[in-house]
Amino acid sequence: MAYIPRWDYNLHMRIISIPALKAFWDQPEYADAQVPLLAWLDVATKAAWQQPADIKAQFGNASVLKNRRVVFNIKGNDYRLVVAVAYRFQALYIKFVGTHAQYDAICAETVEQFR
Repeated sequence: MAYIPRWDYNLHMRIISIPALKAFWDQPEYADAQVPLLAWLDVATKAAWQQPADIKAQFGNASVLKNRRVVFNIKGNDYRLVVAVAYRFQALYIKFVGTHAQYDAICAETVEQFR
């Protein structure tokens, strides 16, 4: 068996809690979020972000917050997606997905659990 260097194991971002996204778009009133969220998932899972600037280079209107949080605008800003980023482990943790109005009711820097 060939030796594979350790860094080859983490070439892409892992998304923690994809079922939370599915639970959101499975609600009839948010069904229109499915395609844009799947598009975001496709891009994010292929990414290898090492720092906030890497995310901003790919998603120019993403907002980088404190506590390693990033807010993505989904479907022309109809929806907001908040993730916590663990750059070292190449992981994104879904913290919130909702409408713009629902987003306004939370603190994106501290929200810890998806509904």
